[in-house]
Amino acid sequence: MYLQNPVFIPGPTNLPEVLRKASDMPTIDHRSPLFGEILRPALAGVKKVVKSEAASIFVFPATGTGGWETAITNTLSPGDRVLVARYGMFSHRWIDMCKRHGLDVSVIETPWGSGAPVDRYEEMLTADKAHQIKAVLVTHNETATGVKSDIAAVRHALDSARHPAMLFVDGVSSIASMEFRMDDWGVDVAVTGSQKGFMLPAGLAITAFSPKALAALETAKLPRTFFDVRDMSKSYENNAYPYTPAVGLLNGLKVSTEMLLAEGLENVFARHNRIAAGIRAAVRAWGLELCASSEDLYSDTVSAIRTPDGFDATSVVTHAAKKYDVAFGVGLGEVAGKVFRIGHLGSLTDVMALSGIATAEMVMADLGLGIKLGSGVAAAQEYYRKNQVSGDRGAA
Repeated sequence: MYLQNPVFIPGPTNLPEVLRKASDMPTIDHRSPLFGEILRPALAGVKKVVKSEAASIFVFPATGTGGWETAITNTLSPGDRVLVARYGMFSHRWIDMCKRHGLDVSVIETPWGSGAPVDRYEEMLTADKAHQIKAVLVTHNETATGVKSDIAAVRHALDSARHPAMLFVDGVSSIASMEFRMDDWGVDVAVTGSQKGFMLPAGLAITAFSPKALAALETAKLPRTFFDVRDMSKSYENNAYPYTPAVGLLNGLKVSTEMLLAEGLENVFARHNRIAAGIRAAVRAWGLELCASSEDLYSDTVSAIRTPDGFDATSVVTHAAKKYDVAFGVGLGEVAGKVFRIGHLGSLTDVMALSGIATAEMVMADLGLGIKLGSGVAAAQEYYRKNQVSGDRGAA
């Protein structure tokens, strides 16, 4: 396999050389003062990235799935009712986790390609006069379908219903790439991972807890040991972990947040939006459609592209890997074989995106889809030429 080509999967993302080097460091004593010089800036940086003044940040040696488990086990008890919509593979997996933990899960079945059904959330919250629902779970960016949901609108639904339930948000493929306002949106637990917008290898589950979520620790009865934020918080007081931390990845997280903040979060979000818009222009030029059912749902981190009926979309991914050593994402769950995915988040530039578009064109032409070579590239080029920001070079 030729390893110099960028990847176009929605995570893990491309590693900037500076972050690869930051994560590749000599062993240090993780109970020494030196570790605190890594830990404290990393936590402070994440807090700024999620745009919160009040949140407490907890970072575990895990992935986003570990972050989901951290959210529910630290705040809920067996039998507690949670409200969640299923509209993609990752909302589905969070539902499955809640059921395995013995929670009473109220599921709103929603077509894949749609976003979080805000009206149904509000309807069910308003009907819950006894306030039995303890938490509302929302996947901000559904990676399987390329759909983003309106978290501010979900918060408005909670407020309109005058409901005290906590709001948990899976931001694994949105945080550090798309607008995320933890305090403004009233998010109680935000979950993400190191391998997406933070441009690091997989291995860190990154969580942010509001004061309300921290207060729930005192009554939560679900079992937790490895993911107990009380143990983590106590260890943080001494610049330590309750067990051995992933020191290299934490050092990478420190440098990653410095890079994101130096670029400027609004610039980071604008870069992702511009790159995504160029790819969407290419999709239109190909005569294809996105899985997302409307433009307001289009994700700025991943595009799920529908292929014609009867065509196995997975073959696009396998052919690209075999012939061109380029990685795209397969369809998952209900859209398996119906879409292929182009990830466009993290360390990515317009020029890199153009190489992915060109490769996708070659693959589809090889497979007889009738795609005119250069059509998508030209559409994206035209968009990027008109929307380039002077001095914007992206994360490098």
